[in-house]
Amino acid sequence: MATTDIEATVVVDARGLLCPMPVVKTAKAMKELAAGQVLKLLSTDRGSVADIPAWAESTANALIEWHEEGSEFVFHLRKGQGG
Repeated sequence: MATTDIEATVVVDARGLLCPMPVVKTAKAMKELAAGQVLKLLSTDRGSVADIPAWAESTANALIEWHEEGSEFVFHLRKGQGG
């Protein structure tokens, strides 16, 4: 699936923030979503590459995909039933 094909319900801008803030902002925004909705996270923290997938797995949310765009990391996550 091309990243342009993923429609996000909400975009979280965590650029310029360091650990743990990208995860904290993602978790807070994810609580507002209904199961199945998609969150797009923008981050410049290299730690997000490990932190976001680990957070998604531990919270039963799905990491759809992630990629780099220049110096930014872009994540798409789908809210799970229990997340």
